Amino acid sequence: MPPIRDKFTIHSRAVVCQDVELKGDITIGPGTVVHPKATIFAIAGPIVIGSGCVIEEAAIIVNRRKEVMRVGDNNLFEIGCRVECPSVGNFNTISTRARIHYTVRISNYCVIGAACLVVPTDDETLDDYTSIFGPAAERRTWSGRGRIQEADLRLKHAEYLREMLPKFNRLRRGDGA
Repeated sequence: MPPIRDKFTIHSRAVVCQDVELKGDITIGPGTVVHPKATIFAIAGPIVIGSGCVIEEAAIIVNRRKEVMRVGDNNLFEIGCRVECPSVGNFNTISTRARIHYTVRISNYCVIGAACLVVPTDDETLDDYTSIFGPAAERRTWSGRGRIQEADLRLKHAEYLREMLPKFNRLRRGDGA
């Protein structure tokens, strides 16, 4: 299999710090913020990241499958998380040091708790509003109460980062900027 050529398409309204490790065919949508020291590797297939996502320090996003890995809009990838799932919906939170295996697909409004390990042996799709928490990766379904406030807070968070990160970090531009 020939190696995938590096090709970065970074939207002009995205904020991607210079100190980010990118490999493969990666598209980053408008308003997305990628902190320094984050890693995004498209090893086998391309990665398409939607708008308004926040990818924090030491977060690792990897696509090991040939199919396109699609990350929806307004997702939060916290410090040190590792995500290898082929699809992530919208408004999800992957908490600090959580790990998600490539056999999982995430729907919308899911929360993966801090240091949770989600590694099913068979392919699995998490339903909307699924919360995974605790050392045993227990599951619960969120009622969706407070969803609008959560979305507003997330938009303000991304807006603040888009304003502040360029003041203290050099930014990276993509091939298609």
